[in-house]
Amino acid sequence: MNPDLEKLQPYPFEKLAKLKAGCQPPAELAPIALSIGEPKHPTPAVVTDGVLSHLHQLSVYPTTKGSPALREAIAAWLLRRFELGEGGVDPERQVLPVNGTREALFAFAQAVVDRSKDPLALMPNPFYQIYEGATFLAGAEPRFLSATAESGYLPDFGAVDEATWRRCQILYICSPSNPAGQVIDLATLQGLIDKAQRYDFVIASDECYSEIYADEANPPPGLLQAARAMGNDAFERCVVFHSLSKRSNAPGLRSGFVAGDARILGEFFRYRTYHGCAMPGQHQAASIGAWRDERHVIANRKIYREKFDAVLEILDGVLEVTKPPAGFYLWPRTPIDDAEFARGLFDTQNVTVLPGSYLSREVDGINPGQNHIRMALVAPLDECIDAARRIRAFVADL
Repeated sequence: MNPDLEKLQPYPFEKLAKLKAGCQPPAELAPIALSIGEPKHPTPAVVTDGVLSHLHQLSVYPTTKGSPALREAIAAWLLRRFELGEGGVDPERQVLPVNGTREALFAFAQAVVDRSKDPLALMPNPFYQIYEGATFLAGAEPRFLSATAESGYLPDFGAVDEATWRRCQILYICSPSNPAGQVIDLATLQGLIDKAQRYDFVIASDECYSEIYADEANPPPGLLQAARAMGNDAFERCVVFHSLSKRSNAPGLRSGFVAGDARILGEFFRYRTYHGCAMPGQHQAASIGAWRDERHVIANRKIYREKFDAVLEILDGVLEVTKPPAGFYLWPRTPIDDAEFARGLFDTQNVTVLPGSYLSREVDGINPGQNHIRMALVAPLDECIDAARRIRAFVADL
């Protein structure tokens, strides 16, 4: 067996299942799960109808590169959303459909990392655990950049020393961030692009939460937008990852894309032809409609804003928590150990949240997720309100 498999840590939800073992929550309280970021809003008809009306494509092998129509729809969306101006993105060379960002974020490291050169992969901490697993199995060493209250819940890139940048081959960033919902601004993104050019590494920007944000007038900027604004029209060393899972409430569709540097995507495409992961034709057809339609996305954001407002009003004065600029998570501090808090909340109130320490790694004796919990406001509004009231009652009894 591949010895690097032994480096993989249990997934956060494996740890959560063990934490909850032996608990007996009150039977009269219906279970409410705020632990996993799986959207529960209805999938729009433009997606479901697109799948159903193209089931005849089950008889055809899909291509790894995806249909020209899908790549063109993605390129047009990128141009509109991130103000990429004349030229935008080349759908032939700079766009590659993928089966959701999870598999693409993992596979990307396998194609990019040169394991013969003592490579580092830098990533935020807390983080999406796929970054770490991809790093280990690509033969690289993960280096965690802690995101704490002191750094605005974003990594302190300025604290990274030159020796670390020199060893870096891939930098994973996530904006809006999981779990804190913080946004990396254009100036910081451009500073990272400068470093990528200077030290010869690739930026893998996980932007799967980019379409869920609080202020309609201020959508989160993206890496390609930052590159274009600084004259990097070829998006050199810049690759972004987007998905319909959160944007269009379609996690089961497994539809996303990778876009950016044509040279890197050309090599990633070569890897994927062997990886065997072409998106089914009916999913491609449904995705075209989703990327062309913004009405359902605007409505989706409105629902999340309503839930944030309602839940935060109930938790005001109970937990130390603020409304994030983007994403659908809350990242409150806990008055006791986060795992103890999560277990007690489940045992007494039948509400499941994820301990923050399960999303982080200890660095210099500190786990930046400790004494935090992640709450995914994906359930219907009434369930989120009920959960907030139960959390309030639980904290009052501590």
